[in-house]
Amino acid sequence: MIDARNYSMAEKLKNGTAVTVRAIRPDDRDRVVEAFRNLESESVYTRLFRYKSELTEAELKAITEVDFENTVALVVTVSAAVGEETIIGAGRYVQYDPPNVSGSAEIAFMVEEDYQGQGIASMILIHLTEIARKKGLYQFEAEVLPENASMLAVFARSGLPLKKSFGDGVVHATLSLTPDAP
Repeated sequence: MIDARNYSMAEKLKNGTAVTVRAIRPDDRDRVVEAFRNLESESVYTRLFRYKSELTEAELKAITEVDFENTVALVVTVSAAVGEETIIGAGRYVQYDPPNVSGSAEIAFMVEEDYQGQGIASMILIHLTEIARKKGLYQFEAEVLPENASMLAVFARSGLPLKKSFGDGVVHATLSLTPDAP
């Protein structure tokens, strides 16, 4: 079984920048606040489907304090200085209630604008897929605004079987984690 709570892997972005993909931790609170503060309002809207300028204490707790059973959350960080990290991307999946009955989880990502186009969402998707498969999940689902072409492209290029439907103003994407899915 994979230890998602202590997950950490060194990676490189398309431009060669060294990053770490790791499990989020409660001590990431201030880094999450700073990362959210650095996001442009349109990025917040494409992720949350509404404009929001700051996170509440309850939201920060939900973001940084996950159980790594029903919710798995990863961040991508760059080193700002020795011993200092800056969060430049994040992704998570949350199993539907009750957990593991359907084998499905909702997946979501956020990437800081200065690092978009560097493969961060795709990188996180690969890592979350590995963890989810080892935990017995067989599909991810996501609600994506139709204008969020970059996220839809990440799903299309993932190599995972993808089904899309449109309703209520959003694209519902289903990614199969099993290789033999139609």
